[in-house]
Amino acid sequence: MSLDHDKISKLGEQHPPPANHVYAYGTAGFRSNANVLDAVLFRVGIIAVFRSMKLDGKAVGVMITASHNPECDNGVKLVDPHGDMLDPSWEAYATALANTPLDSLASYCSQLANTLKIDLTKKANIIIARDTRPSGDAMLSSLNHGIESVNNGSVSVQDFGLATTPALHYLVRATNSKGTNDDYGEPTIQGYMDKMVSAFNGLVQGKPSIAPLKVDCANGIGAPYIHDLSEKLQKVNAPLTLEPVFDDTTPGIGKLNNGCGADHVKSKQLLPVGFTPGPNERCASLDGDADRIVYYYNDQRGNFKLLDGDKIASLLSVFIIDLVEKAGLTDTANVGVVQTAYANGCSSKFINAQQVPIKCVPTGVKHLHHAAQQYSVGVYFEANGHGTVLFSDEFINLVKSTVPVMPAQQTALQQLIHLSQLANQTVGDALSDLLLVEAILIQKQWGPAEWDGLYEDFPNRLVKVTVPDRTAFTTTDAERKLVTPADLQKEIDGHVSKYQDGRSFVRPSGTEDCVRVYAEAQTRGQADELAFKVAGLIYDKFDAMIPPSRLYWSPHSYQSAIVRLCLEEKIYSDRELDLIQVDLNMGDNFHPSFLAINPAGTLPVLLILNQ
Repeated sequence: MSLDHDKISKLGEQHPPPANHVYAYGTAGFRSNANVLDAVLFRVGIIAVFRSMKLDGKAVGVMITASHNPECDNGVKLVDPHGDMLDPSWEAYATALANTPLDSLASYCSQLANTLKIDLTKKANIIIARDTRPSGDAMLSSLNHGIESVNNGSVSVQDFGLATTPALHYLVRATNSKGTNDDYGEPTIQGYMDKMVSAFNGLVQGKPSIAPLKVDCANGIGAPYIHDLSEKLQKVNAPLTLEPVFDDTTPGIGKLNNGCGADHVKSKQLLPVGFTPGPNERCASLDGDADRIVYYYNDQRGNFKLLDGDKIASLLSVFIIDLVEKAGLTDTANVGVVQTAYANGCSSKFINAQQVPIKCVPTGVKHLHHAAQQYSVGVYFEANGHGTVLFSDEFINLVKSTVPVMPAQQTALQQLIHLSQLANQTVGDALSDLLLVEAILIQKQWGPAEWDGLYEDFPNRLVKVTVPDRTAFTTTDAERKLVTPADLQKEIDGHVSKYQDGRSFVRPSGTEDCVRVYAEAQTRGQADELAFKVAGLIYDKFDAMIPPSRLYWSPHSYQSAIVRLCLEEKIYSDRELDLIQVDLNMGDNFHPSFLAINPAGTLPVLLILNQ
């Protein structure tokens, strides 16, 4: 059987690619402004059918979302039959198909089918969902046209409408495992929610309730899910009350992720705009597609305190290690934590002190997920709040086959089973992670301050530095050390050695010509100074200056260079923005000035020395 070239061409002509736009399938799939994604969605429909056919008709997922991006953006990613991300070897095929000229699209589809040895007579099953973005309907139409263009009459499509990204991952795995020994659950949204609620209730039944949790839903798809979850918890008399805020999902008004959501809270280290919780009031923020979560609170003095992915991983690992010990499985099971270079040094020290091994891997969920699978129980979280806990089949079988000799051991074994059923085994899941955290806090009867007291983060700074060619920067040791440019790492190490508990690394961006400089030290000033010094090294070696409209001098200036830095991790207060304006024609005559915060939440700073 061969493809219908006329059908592909005629439908493809309705979705022409924009001129001079190059697409790349990355960890998040394809993601960009919605205006340039029409052709991409069409071609993703084709690759989804091919992927399912290649896998003998197993269901493949397609999620239309741009996660934490602004409402004007959108994106699409594929989900493999086990509920995990698209096999990396297929990312190149998706990229090539997305960039194929319209006049050769049909012939390339046939070429790709031949290359992949796809039997075009096979069935295909596609599961689709999308978030609340106003562009979602148009994206869905384009996707369906792509699917139809290669439909041999045996292609089945299930459209679950508006859903979270983790729910789509669950649905794919549950669909493919239904009726097998690895049955993951009922392949419906209701089945997804009920599985979590049942497992959570098993962990906290009979425990006293704690204070209600305020949940910032980012004005996204998480909002109806949190409302539904709240109702289900009430019906089973669970000791947890959820209070949704920022839950307006009206499309087209620009509220999605705007001044709220996990990315806003984490990157700016600020409360959602207009939201003022009381002292020690526990709060959490989801992102736009509900696959990541961060917690936070205001302490008694009104200081903002962030409980990010590092703090979540620490809480989970301590709790799980305790259960494994009580279950009598310490000698037969290994628990590990997977982090990236961005994990705060204090979190790593704390976890190590609990005798829990840590593996550091390159940035990207696929790296963390794969590494976590190597443990009996693998906890992985990025600092941004994306993560989960993976339980190996061997460990679950061990737990089920262990005969308890004491009531405490029996309780621990039961709780490990509940944890494995609550934690999403396919992808990071804000709802699942929320319930995991809340179950532990309920068991311990902790508030946010007690949790935060596990350890105190080192102050840190993340800086983006624009460079002419990011490929000149290569790394090793899980992106913690530079290989090239030659000798730059030695200079970085020289600066780091001057700071107590200092740490800094430079890694190239995966999507734009810039590098990211991370630094941490014992004090805020030292962390900033170290970040600026390392950024200065880069500017001294590369022609990276972008002519600015305004020039400012920072007291942390070090290198003899004019450096433009975008401080991404935190918006300074006016008090902290007391910088000095510089007129280069005036030599050392500096004039005090306050720098206004721009709408994007970035802060341009120029380091000017030896002028």
